[in-house]
Order: sequence, then structure tokens, then C-alpha cells
Amino acid sequence: MSSGLERELRTAYITGKVVLGSKSTIKLLKLGKVKLVVVAANADPMIRSDIEYYAQFSSTPILTFNGTSLELGALLGKPFPIQALAVLDPGESHVMELVEEAKAGG
Repeated sequence: MSSGLERELRTAYITGKVVLGSKSTIKLLKLGKVKLVVVAANADPMIRSDIEYYAQFSSTPILTFNGTSLELGALLGKPFPIQALAVLDPGESHVMELVEEAKAGG
């Protein structure tokens, strides 16, 4: 799933609407505007906890990126670490299908 997630995140970032950063992600979760949250595997536990808390209220799925925040940043062409990102519009990506696969246990 990792390479598939990477490919779909890149596509969503290019063709859809993706907001980077944990503060922005939490803010948008509170407003109920997020379709999917992706959190880096090494994200700060307090940030992850806050994201999980607010995602519960809006039934927003969370996927864990199996890499560091620096690798997540590099994947999206950024020279800085990204602990979390919010997908508002997946664009031409199939990232939401990965969520369904994860729910189904596949």
C-alpha cells in the first residue's frame, strides 16, 4: 500500500486540494471540511492524538504514511517535514479507494 499511497498522494496534491501541516489540518477537521487525513509515522504523539480526536467527530478517515515527516515533505516536493496533511478534494487520485481498502482489511 505504501507505494500506492505515495503515488495517490502526489496525484491528489497536483490535481486536487491538499492542505499541509498539522495546525491547518486540525483547524479544518474542526470545521468538518476534510475528506482524509494522512499522518507521518513519526508524527508527534500529541499532534496525532489531537488529529484522531477531531477526526472522530466528523468521521474523517486517517491513513498513516509509512515514512518520516521529512519523507512526506520530500514526496510532495517540499524541503521541510510535514507531520500531517488534509485532503479536501482528491482530484484525479484514487486515494479514497485506498481508504476503503484499508477499512476492508486489504
